Amino acid sequence: MSTELDQLSVVASSCTDCGLSESRTQVVFGAGDPEADLMFIGEGPGFNEDQLGLPFVGKSGELLDKLLGEIDLERSDTYIANVVKCRPPGNRDPRPDEIDACKGYLRRQLELIQPQVVVTLGNFSTKLLLKTATGITRLRGQAYPWWGRHLVPTFHPAAGLRGGPRVVDQLREDFSIVKELLTAAQPSSAGASEAREQLGLFS
Repeated sequence: MSTELDQLSVVASSCTDCGLSESRTQVVFGAGDPEADLMFIGEGPGFNEDQLGLPFVGKSGELLDKLLGEIDLERSDTYIANVVKCRPPGNRDPRPDEIDACKGYLRRQLELIQPQVVVTLGNFSTKLLLKTATGITRLRGQAYPWWGRHLVPTFHPAAGLRGGPRVVDQLREDFSIVKELLTAAQPSSAGASEAREQLGLFS
């Protein structure tokens, strides 16, 4: 499995399917345990990620690590990826055409890793995977059945840094849901063909 992820990472590293390839320093494909039960999906790389080639390595990453520690997990227990693999200039929001060009990589990452719980961080990953226009503020606070697994939408850690203790407490609430789901996780009843079909919803 890790070999297939490595091969996909190599393909992504030279991707020119959208204009983000013209301004990136490097592709930020994803990182973590290729057999993780828990997968985080953010929006896109920021400045630090673009420089280092790893997701969530700045202040947002520090908050993510802290929240993981509070549910007795480490980053190495998870897999972390983004909707788009290249940094949008000036950290602007990714555009629909950029998301569309990049989502095949995310779909394949999900197929290979097959996490029991997926946590979408912020609006872009949540709207993409749940196929909804509803914002994260209304969607967070619960788990949704998805691909024979569970999807937990929550705020991006950057929102916690901006929003202060109230938003961080809401992140903690959502992470407690993640802990409960992982503790109770059972082998998925969805077969590989069903998984591919459902993942096709955002293909």
